[in-house]
Amino acid sequence: MARRGHHLTEVALLASASGSLAAAGAGEREGWLDDPAVLLSLGPRARDLAVASAARSVLGIVPVAGGGGVTVKPALGPDDGRISAVEWVPLDAEGSQGEEGMTVVVGTDAGWLLFYSLAGDLLHKQSIYPAKILKLNFNERKENAWEDSGSDELSVVFPGVIARCDGADLQIMLQKSFQEVKSRMWKDKFEQEDDEDTSSFEKTPLQIWNVSKFGSCVDAAIVGLMPPPLLELQSSQRHYCAITVGEDAVVSAYRLSEDRSRSLVGAILSRGVAATFSTISSLSKILWRSEPSPTKKPRPKPQAFAKTSPLTCLKDSPRKGERLTLSPSGTLAAITDSLGRILLLDTRALVAVRLWKGYRDASCLFVEMLRNKDKASSSTMHLDYTKSDYCLCLAIHAPRKGIIEVWQMRTGPRLLTIPCPKGSRILQPSTRFSSSAFSSYTPLEVYLFNGDSGQLSVLNRHIG
Repeated sequence: MARRGHHLTEVALLASASGSLAAAGAGEREGWLDDPAVLLSLGPRARDLAVASAARSVLGIVPVAGGGGVTVKPALGPDDGRISAVEWVPLDAEGSQGEEGMTVVVGTDAGWLLFYSLAGDLLHKQSIYPAKILKLNFNERKENAWEDSGSDELSVVFPGVIARCDGADLQIMLQKSFQEVKSRMWKDKFEQEDDEDTSSFEKTPLQIWNVSKFGSCVDAAIVGLMPPPLLELQSSQRHYCAITVGEDAVVSAYRLSEDRSRSLVGAILSRGVAATFSTISSLSKILWRSEPSPTKKPRPKPQAFAKTSPLTCLKDSPRKGERLTLSPSGTLAAITDSLGRILLLDTRALVAVRLWKGYRDASCLFVEMLRNKDKASSSTMHLDYTKSDYCLCLAIHAPRKGIIEVWQMRTGPRLLTIPCPKGSRILQPSTRFSSSAFSSYTPLEVYLFNGDSGQLSVLNRHIG
């Protein structure tokens, strides 16, 4: 039997009356967090919480340690759509810039990305694809030994389409924009014009693929690199594996091909053209400020799709895929469906390794728990912990049952059953900065946020 008990430690109590949370609807009614139009994303090391409301078109950035938050009302026109996704993106791979080195990216249901600093300054705006952005996910790849590249990535999921922005390219662009805002270059004179003129922003290179061969998807993820086809062993292309879930096919898998040479040329051209146009635009504003602003420019055409090869799919009507969650290495995926089942998928072999039933409306997150109970209880210092001290588990939040269950991977037992109040969500920072040589391993943690009380808690690492 799984043990019941108090396995949560309070991290902070976020007052629902604070301006940033209240702007997103906190405190107006009980269970406000059950509204699917309210979007949450927890920053690295759980230092900040981003709360966005599609209905109110507002983004709140709330410091977990307390203090004044920031409320941003994105300037979204009729063609820009409403907020549909939110995620954190670091300015550098190691987090050396501290809390200042983070940005919040907002996606809209018209396919736009807007990047904001923690101070609420718009750093970048770009059209990706003219459809609703279902999900944004920033993935760290440097800890995956099976990959030949240490590049992080931002994946953007649309119905039947997935895009990938290389983390290094994205961070270079954001660092440049952040420094310009920080030094107040052009800000006092041209802040309003620059915020509305997307042509002044440097276009970030990306790859985009059509993954609708087996039907439109409601969630998707790029799980990592995969070997090329036998006839393309000497190709300059890189190949990624993508997993999608949807109504027509519960789960599907695709090979996504990326032409590295074409990406490099496109990046150089886009940066050169953007820089030239931005300079000319800025000079023209200085010389002819009195002239009326030109007519609104048409939306940029979406980038052509790169090559996609379907691999396999599972169709099981009336069963429909709903959500997808990846393990840290990308080798496992937990998939929830409309019949209350949770499928554990091996993303390398593309086979199901486990199935749970009776979990309607559930959400899942992978978590790392300490294996050695004696070590966890006898030491208050965490400097001796290494990755081998932890075991990978799956945390299942079942709101209809009012519990969180923790199961050991891949086929281990249920370790914990934790009661949780209604109106709560489980959260997890998508970015874990690498531990230094003088610190312990940073495990994957799961947090519980109670929207009604404002309590943010973390699941204890030790079992028992």
